[in-house]
Amino acid sequence: MGSIRTMMMIMLYFSSVFMLVSGDRIFMKLEGSRFNDTKDYGYEQNLVTNIVEFLWQPGESGYQHVWPDMKLGWQIVVGTIIGFCGAAFGSVGGVGGGGIYVPMLTLIIGFDQKSSTAISKCMIMGAALSSVHYNLKLRHPTMNAPMIDYDLALLIQPMLMLGISIGVIFNVIFPEWIVTILLLVLFLGTSTKAFLKGVETWKKETIMKKEAMRRLESNGAASEVEYRPIPTGPDAIKHIEKHEVTLIENVCWNEFGLLVLVWILFLAIQITKNYYTTTCSTSYWVLEGLQIPVALGVCVYEAVSLYKGRRTLSSIGERGTNFTVFQLITYCFFGVVAGVVGGLLGLGGGFIMGPLFLELGVPPQVSSATATFAMTFSSSMSVVQYYLLKRFPVPYG
Repeated sequence: MGSIRTMMMIMLYFSSVFMLVSGDRIFMKLEGSRFNDTKDYGYEQNLVTNIVEFLWQPGESGYQHVWPDMKLGWQIVVGTIIGFCGAAFGSVGGVGGGGIYVPMLTLIIGFDQKSSTAISKCMIMGAALSSVHYNLKLRHPTMNAPMIDYDLALLIQPMLMLGISIGVIFNVIFPEWIVTILLLVLFLGTSTKAFLKGVETWKKETIMKKEAMRRLESNGAASEVEYRPIPTGPDAIKHIEKHEVTLIENVCWNEFGLLVLVWILFLAIQITKNYYTTTCSTSYWVLEGLQIPVALGVCVYEAVSLYKGRRTLSSIGERGTNFTVFQLITYCFFGVVAGVVGGLLGLGGGFIMGPLFLELGVPPQVSSATATFAMTFSSSMSVVQYYLLKRFPVPYG
């Protein structure tokens, strides 16, 4: 429940920021009207109407991208080293690495905040592809199943991609200073929580080791106590014989094919919307809205199958069939939240999916592999959207 409360706080924070941006722009609009209108400008319109009218008004943000020249220098060298470390740590934890990429691109390379967000998604996609290529061959650490839980990915990934589209729209709408503040607060919050969680885990493991030492001393044993981490997952104590399988046999092709189909449909919608319609026209928004039934259709199909027991989450064993409607709706909702945050701020979304999967009882290795697998589809789609919006220089990407 801890991660659920955290996600609720994130949603409340984004809502307050949305109102702040709306109020800021409405204030700017009113200030401009003072110099162009001598009539009594009593502001009697509904606040919600004002927010919608102003937020979707083109050309108000005044955004100008900053793209430094691509030439070899200390910035490129340091950025490459930091990017390598970010990819390594992000792949291990299944968080993508956007929390390292975005500050590096902004503070060292010299990109503006929004361009850094777009390029960060390119870097996340590259790291995720290499991780998935490796994880496709691996088996579950404690069960006779693939390392990647394809049914769990099928439940989360469509909503994750829908959230990515919403996040990209917010990235275009929000001014750069709001994106910067959001990144700063989010990084401080998540890093503080991760640090406190690490300290808590360290204290628990220290207590366990001391208890083991006391037992050995009371039994007159003088041998060194072997360190063992806290077991995770419902089947952590089981030792199931694993069978060697080929890569072809290790992939659940039905689920994988459905995930690819969702990605292709989203791609077709994005290309049609950007090349065959006028921006912000009726047809533009109709096509944008078509992503909702695509994502909901696949997500509801998987959720109903899990609820009725036709499908199971292989990564958590027998508990993979006992889900309530509220749980399934919550997981799908958090998938959208992870996508919105990822598309808006250039993060992978794993910092939301990871804790969510761990609460389900998924082992850390499987949680990381499944989150990275889902991020491959979402990050590649966000790269396509940012490319169509011309938000990053292709050579850097």
